[in-house]
Amino acid sequence: MKKIAVFADVQNIYYTCRQAYGRQFSYKSLLERVSAGGDIVQANAYAIARDDDGQRRFQDALRHMGFEVKLKPYIQRSDGSAKGDWDVGITIDVLDAAPHVDVVVLLSGDGDFDLLLKKIREDYKTRTEVYGVPSLTANSLIDSASLYHRIADDLLQ
Repeated sequence: MKKIAVFADVQNIYYTCRQAYGRQFSYKSLLERVSAGGDIVQANAYAIARDDDGQRRFQDALRHMGFEVKLKPYIQRSDGSAKGDWDVGITIDVLDAAPHVDVVVLLSGDGDFDLLLKKIREDYKTRTEVYGVPSLTANSLIDSASLYHRIADDLLQ
């Protein structure tokens, strides 16, 4: 049975699904689909810690599904902008997992991950799959993946 690791860029998926469809992503449907292809040995969800009951309930639901939820503090800058980027953390975790799994599944449309996917495919022969909203996923990320899955109705709630 194939060993699979899942890495979810929660902010990216939330905002792209909301922008493109006005709907929420179904992590439960995703896990059901991915687990049909093997054994999920790692599932990480990367989110921003905000003092919000809705966010806490959502994070608890992810934990209940089997995700390890990694939180980074929400930083509000004095100019009104916000910071809460998990790209480096996701990259480190993917690099740590890639030698030990057959498949890395990345939920993100962020083109910054294209080099990461190319590296683990070349160095470890790890299959890479990306789930993203078609109109909001970087072409470079799609091109770097072994397989690209379009987020559509079957993965929305």
